[in-house]
Amino acid sequence: MNPQTSALLVIDVQEAFNEIEQAGARRNNLQAVPNIVRLLTAFRGVDAPIFHVRHASTEPNSRFRPDRPGYAVMPQARELPNEPVIVKAVNSSFIGTDLEARLHSAGVTTVVVCGATTNHCVETTTRMAGNLGFETLLVADATWTFDRTGPDGTTFPAAQVQAMTLANLSGEFAEIVQTDDVLVRLGVTPTLR
Repeated sequence: MNPQTSALLVIDVQEAFNEIEQAGARRNNLQAVPNIVRLLTAFRGVDAPIFHVRHASTEPNSRFRPDRPGYAVMPQARELPNEPVIVKAVNSSFIGTDLEARLHSAGVTTVVVCGATTNHCVETTTRMAGNLGFETLLVADATWTFDRTGPDGTTFPAAQVQAMTLANLSGEFAEIVQTDDVLVRLGVTPTLR
């Protein structure tokens, strides 16, 4: 992985997800945010581009509305002054934004995707990145999701939702990797967690 042509996309690491969890929603992968911090540290350490994506909902009761506390980024994943923030209003980080143009302008050919939630904005962005011709790596242990209830009333545990999403994306849209894999490819020695 060439740090000069590889970008980290940090999707929707916002306080609204903490609010959702505090309201009783069950999630998987409690190490996701710490792993995102490890990725941020590694990409910053090799001076590779980082793009932060924030969801700004237009739904009247959404926790992700810009005028609500949930819109704020989680402090651990806060951007630095030189790191752009892409604001989106739909699931894909590419729709209604200049993300694709920014990536091309920066000479990026590989995108490394992390954030939340795996089966919504992470999945949609990953699919589009692959379709747009970027080499796409989805960092499984730096994403998370919540239990999901289907139209027939069946509840699927978050870990199962995560596993199915990763299976759907693997190969055709992205390579599924772990945080340590990315660090090694960047030439960074993985640190103990």
